[in-house]
Amino acid sequence: MKTTVVYKKEEQFEIKADFYPASIQFAPIIVYIHGGGLFWGSKEDMKEEQVEFYLQAGFNVFSIDYRLAPETKVPDIATDIADALSWLKNEGTKQFDYNPEKIAVIGGSAGGYLALLSGTFDIKPQAIVSFYGYGDITADWALKPSPHYQKMTAVPKELADMLVSNEVITVGPIQKRYAIYMYARQNGDWIKKISDMDINELRSFCPLYTLDSDYPPTLLLHGTIDEDVPYEQSVSMSEALTKAGVENQLITIPNGKHVFDDDWQNGTVQNAFDDVIQFLKKHLQKDN
Repeated sequence: MKTTVVYKKEEQFEIKADFYPASIQFAPIIVYIHGGGLFWGSKEDMKEEQVEFYLQAGFNVFSIDYRLAPETKVPDIATDIADALSWLKNEGTKQFDYNPEKIAVIGGSAGGYLALLSGTFDIKPQAIVSFYGYGDITADWALKPSPHYQKMTAVPKELADMLVSNEVITVGPIQKRYAIYMYARQNGDWIKKISDMDINELRSFCPLYTLDSDYPPTLLLHGTIDEDVPYEQSVSMSEALTKAGVENQLITIPNGKHVFDDDWQNGTVQNAFDDVIQFLKKHLQKDN
């Protein structure tokens, strides 16, 4: 049975998360960050079978919302993720039973990016799992029009602009927000919509360039034919982590597309999730 809490509240917004309790006491906790190009999605996006899978393996789950672009830019979005980790460290144990010293962050796509970014925070998780995430938002794939999205029906600028709110958004239904992302990727405007920074400043929000030897152990999962986020993004992260002396593993999904884990019954996907559990147990269930 999940419990919904507000982990961050300011004058113009509040941000919620769902806590799913494990059946064992003082268990580690997984922070799940949804994807959606930073434009859409919510804590409800975590699939029930995945929640149950982690619970059965002995992990609590904390699925979070965060402020969304383009109404909110990357630096403030990153602050929301950092504040969720701070809340779990300092506040959450007053309400829930979990081990605040054993936190992993898991995310997919934009959530994978934010998960990777969490490894650069002052309060770091003990482990990171990135599903088809990215470590570099200054590369051509992010800055230039996407051939994949350009094959789709063109989204008029007027429509994309009309869907942007004049209020802070923390929950974004895909039906109402996906067109903003499509337009941005079709026209090479994605980074302009999620950031007001120039490329040099933006590098400070690229884990590929800011990671160091204190970065947490990291598991990367990516399909080889991902048309949204290039497979090479995870390859580059793995190489950079190895160079920095950080324990990491890249699980390659042959012919895997974006959001390959939607195919839950696929044997390759099941094996990948078994590897995720092994990784989490190694880094969160071991003794200090």
